[in-house]
Amino acid sequence: MNLSDTIVAISTPPGRGGLGVVRLSGAAARTIADQMLTPVAWHSWRAHTAELLDRENRAIDQVVATFFEAPRSYTAEDVVEISCHGSPVVLRHAVERALEAGARLAEPGEFTLRAFLHGRIDLPQAEAVRDLIEATTLYQARVAARQAGGSVSRRIAPLKQQFLDLVALLEAGIDFAEDDLAVASAAEILRRLDPILEGVRHLAASFQYGLVRSGLTLAIAGRPNVGKSSLFNRLLEQDRAIVTDLPGTTRDLVSEHSSIGGIPVKLYDTAGIREGAGLVESLGIERSYQAMADADLTLVVVDISQPLEAQDHALIARAQSQGRHLIAGNKCDLGDAGSRPVAGFGLVKVSALTGEGIPWLREAILQSVAPGGALEQETGFITSLRHEQLLRESASYLEKARAAVEAAIPHEMLLLDLYAALRPIDAITGATTADDILNRIFSTFCIGK
Repeated sequence: MNLSDTIVAISTPPGRGGLGVVRLSGAAARTIADQMLTPVAWHSWRAHTAELLDRENRAIDQVVATFFEAPRSYTAEDVVEISCHGSPVVLRHAVERALEAGARLAEPGEFTLRAFLHGRIDLPQAEAVRDLIEATTLYQARVAARQAGGSVSRRIAPLKQQFLDLVALLEAGIDFAEDDLAVASAAEILRRLDPILEGVRHLAASFQYGLVRSGLTLAIAGRPNVGKSSLFNRLLEQDRAIVTDLPGTTRDLVSEHSSIGGIPVKLYDTAGIREGAGLVESLGIERSYQAMADADLTLVVVDISQPLEAQDHALIARAQSQGRHLIAGNKCDLGDAGSRPVAGFGLVKVSALTGEGIPWLREAILQSVAPGGALEQETGFITSLRHEQLLRESASYLEKARAAVEAAIPHEMLLLDLYAALRPIDAITGATTADDILNRIFSTFCIGK
């Protein structure tokens, strides 16, 4: 990949539309655009009307060309964006003309890569651009926009500065020991080291809110005819699962995507669990148990209009043993005869028929995955598995450094652990990121971004 080339790509989605944008970036962006368009008097940050020409200089389309002069552009290079009518034929012709004039077709994510390499954005911001493009809910978009604005970077920057201050202190004590410069005491080193370790741990722990990016899976389990499928449909706000009065209607997993509070959720309606089921139904029940084990959250549905049965209690115990769970006491519109035995286990009373309690159930689901409204409170949490792994690596080296201080290990050895802890932090921000990692990150972008 030659970064001195001028690159071109279509930056709007494939297909027909009212508008389509062809983007050029590089030193020759204006020169190449001049060979495709009728004459334009270029002014930075201004839109210019022109005509897109064919190879015989005949007009193909009326366009609007916008010029962004370096470094005040997305890539920090000269950028020309040509807004055509959204015909695939016209857009393809514009790209072909640009290639003939000396441009190169952009690689996936190359515009954002150039923005990163030219210091326009850092690596967490670049990765957030991809997340913003791929967002499926407004909440995901809001989180990605914060990260694109530097929310993660702003949380990492103070930690890195504290890192560097501690390293500088220890290096000075080693380099100028012959000048009788006072070497920091163990207590002073720990006083500086502990906030760094706590900050790195806290940021790594915030990855539990990475469900913002990937969503969560919710398995709805219960005995036959307690209203699992009705509740499944109510949460989806559509009739997706078949609902009848006959026990065992659902014999296999039914899944559908939705969102709760802006969090993407994959809902699973499972087969009703009961003793003495036939062969086909038994296979469905096995899949129900597997779905409960694999899900991020299990919603056990019970019929609180009737006394609970032994199978209800067995299912609740199984869900408790597997991790996060909630209990939905369905059919509350018919009265309450069975909620008392499970009232202290996260029971939410609902009616899938009337919709009563459904808002409370949605809120309980959010509270289960993000207690105390943490998703709203956290402004710089981690949504990238790569970031989480690097922070965990940094924390492990910081723990070794702390143990070295307590064991009175020489500062020369202590510095090795501190430098090892600093490298993963640099890999997050891109200060020391290897080319193969950059290629892996930006290859996941769409072409044109």
